[in-house]
This record gives sequence, C-alpha cells and structure tokens, in this order.
Amino acid sequence: MLTIFATTDKILDIQEIIDAEFRLNEIVSIKNLDSINEAIGSNYLIINQNEIKNPIHWSNEEPPYLLANPIDLNKNNLLAIIYFRLNNYEKAYEFAENNAILLTDIDTFNCIKHGIALNVDIDISPIESFQKFNIYRHWHNLAIKSYYGETINFVNVYQIKNFYEKAIDLAPNDEYCAFSAKHFASLLLDVDELENAATLLENSINKAISDDAKYELKNIQYGVWLKQLGIPYDTNLLEKIKTTLWEVLQYYEKQQNQVQIALILIDAAQIANISESFTESLGYINRAVEILRKEDIPELLANAQYRKGVLFYTWAQNGSIQFYKPAMEAYQEALKVFSYDNAPDVFAEIQHHLGVIYSEIPDEIKKKGLWAAVSVSSFNQALNHFTRETHPFEYAMICNSYANALTKYPPSVKGDNYAKALGFYRQALEIRSAEEFPYERALTMLNFLEACWYVNHENELQEQTLFDEMTAKAKEVHQLTTDVNLLADAQRHLNKIQELSKMMV
Repeated sequence: MLTIFATTDKILDIQEIIDAEFRLNEIVSIKNLDSINEAIGSNYLIINQNEIKNPIHWSNEEPPYLLANPIDLNKNNLLAIIYFRLNNYEKAYEFAENNAILLTDIDTFNCIKHGIALNVDIDISPIESFQKFNIYRHWHNLAIKSYYGETINFVNVYQIKNFYEKAIDLAPNDEYCAFSAKHFASLLLDVDELENAATLLENSINKAISDDAKYELKNIQYGVWLKQLGIPYDTNLLEKIKTTLWEVLQYYEKQQNQVQIALILIDAAQIANISESFTESLGYINRAVEILRKEDIPELLANAQYRKGVLFYTWAQNGSIQFYKPAMEAYQEALKVFSYDNAPDVFAEIQHHLGVIYSEIPDEIKKKGLWAAVSVSSFNQALNHFTRETHPFEYAMICNSYANALTKYPPSVKGDNYAKALGFYRQALEIRSAEEFPYERALTMLNFLEACWYVNHENELQEQTLFDEMTAKAKEVHQLTTDVNLLADAQRHLNKIQELSKMMV
C-alpha cells in the first residue's frame, strides 16, 4: 500500500490520474496533507502545490538512494514514482522515459536493490552547476552505489568514506545529515572503526532531528556497542545497550515494522543471554522465530535459530546440561540455510559449538564413542575454516574447546586423550598472550592444569618436566587476573604439586 498526502486543491486531479490506471486505486490511497501525522513508515508521498516530495526512507527495507526532491508534478512523473514505490519497475520505466534524471535514478535504485552490475562514475565536474540539495545528493548517492551496489569498477573503502564525509558536510539540513551519517556509521561498523562510528552517531543524535532519524541512529549505535562488548563484560555498557535497545524496540512496534522488531528481539536475546537471564532470552528469541516464520524470511529465520542455539548452548554450559539437545536441534535447523559455501564463518562457529555439544551431551555410555566421533568431525570442520593464519583468535578458542572435549571422550585405544588435549591447550596459549588476552590465557592455563593430572607418564623425567611446566603456569595465572575464583583454582593446583613433589623426593 502507498499513501499520498496532498493539498486539498490537488486531491481530485490526483485521484483521477490514479483511477485511470487498472486497479491502482486499490493499493494507493489519497489523504489530505493535514493528516500527514498519520503516516507510518516511509511508504508515502507528499504533494504540495505543483511538487512531488519524497520523504527520507529511514527503514532498512530499501536501498537508501535519494531521488531528486522535489520533482515537478505531472501525470507521468507521478505515475512513475508511484509504480517505483510499488516495485513495479516495468511501469515506472514506461512513465519516466521522458524524464532522464528520474529514469536514471529509478534504474540505479533497481540495480542496487537486485544486485545488477552498475558503474560508479566519480567525475566531480558536473556537480558545479547543481543546486545545493543535488550536490549533497550526488555525494550521498555515490557512497550508496559504492557501498551497497554491485559495482563494475572497484571503489575502495577510503573513497567511500570520503563520499560520505562530503555528503555530511554538504547536507541541506540536520535530517539529511543524519541520514548520510546513519549509513556512514554502518560502513564504519562493518570495517571495525567502532570509536569513529560511536562518535559520529553521538554527534548526529544530538542534532535537531525527527524521531525516525533519532531511533534509526540509535539502532546502529547499540549495534556498535554490542560489537565493543568483550569478556569480562562491562556492566555499564550492558546497561546502556539494554536501555537503548528497549527504546528502539518500542519505536519499531509503533511503526509496525515486524522484521525490525524480530531483529531487535534477537539482539535482546543475546544481551539477556550475556546477563545470564536465560528464561528472558528464550522468550525474546521464541517471539523472533514466530515473527520470522510468519514473514517467511528463511535467512533471518535461520539466524534466529542460530541465536537460539547459542542461548541453549550457553545455558547448558552454565550447568543445565539438559539444554544441549535443544541447542543441537536449533543449530541443525540453522545449518539448513547456513552452509560452508554461503556463510563460512557462521557454519564454522556452529560446528565449533556442535563439537562441544557432542562431547557433553548426556547419553548411554555405549553411545559415547559415537558422539566422540562426530564431535571430532565438527571440530575439524571448524578448524578447517578458522585457521591459525586467517583467524587466530577463533583458532585459539576452538583449540581450547577441542582440548576440553578430548578430556571428556571415552578412553582411546590409539593414544592418550589427555596428552592430545595438552597439545591443543599449548596451541591456544601460543596465541592467547598475556598482553592481548590475559583473561582467556588464565582460563586456558587452568584447563591445562586440570588435564595434566590425568596424563599417563612414560617415565619420571617426563613426569617431573610436566610438573615444572604446571608450576610455571599456575604461578603465571596469579599475574594474569585478579578474579578470586581463578586465583583460588591456580593455588589449589600449586598446593597439590607441592604435596606430590614432597612425596617424590
């Protein structure tokens, strides 16, 4: 549906144009401009005097490409824009054929939306004769074509950033400035320039902008904060995320934007999961799954199932082992969409978690060997993608998990699982340095120490060598963390080593 808000003197003429098109009046309604406050979302046009005005399209459902604004009101221009907004490009092209600028804009939008290759011409000479809005529009659209489009010619990220910066500097008002800033911040988020993105968003939110602008910017802002979260979690940052997320959720509910509501709920589930509010997290993710099933968006539904798997996995890791099975089932649903070919990072992360689940899942003793075999297969698939050279952080994390799993497999006839585990712990520790990852290094060292007690030694020299390594690692934990529980665990190992050393003398 599309709504046109028009001045009283134009309503009859517009209605006549729409009625002349087959069944167009069934999906296009006309209201008096005085009722513009009733507009929801961005699927509307404004006609005032002899001009067609396109509102800023703040939602993420369409490419953020800007048409000329305003556009002269005549029958062909009006029908071209109406059909364009209704995604009927064949009719839009037909009515725009005598307006070269509008025709080019509609075609460019269509190319961006449907992944059709387009050329990005960065020649700046023509813009000297443009009016102020069109100069701004030129730079904004250059950035949008380069960032979101399937471009024939390569445009690097530094050029795209420059396009956005020029657009922001030349924006005719704060609203358009915020519109370009939103998408510039999305780019900065994608390339991990989180501090720059946070500063840009904060400055934009503080300007005189509409609620649509403010909440769309806040949607990107909490996404930046989410990416800044790390272990151990900053409680103040978590609270900021929760507050902002709730504000944005309420905004999208007023807009009746079901897809965005589902996406916010997925993020809310993640935050509740981090806060160990597992029941609350499950409520959010189940609601998101229900919405996305109704909206019939398989990729987003698969993402929700993946997040549901993460929730159950975390819940099980916190002692409720009955949730390993629903975690496995949710992950397997996600893998119906996320294959290695189309989503290698997600596929490999799921395989990592499945490797852990298969090693932990409660079952009969006689089936443990089978679970161990599929666990090994999952870890190997994860490590095939997250290699030491390409993804060192993830590689270390998987090595640590794989080592933990080895200590839970049934005894192997081909070797000592605990000795194999020590090898993977050592690989993780080569990456988890004291300078970069002190907390993760301490955890891995404590896992290493625990496994050491079960290793079979061939001789006393090997045993003493391992005790020396254990002593060094237990002492290092005291230099890596102030966590009282971790320190107590390290001291427990030290005390046990000292007792055994006395017995060996």
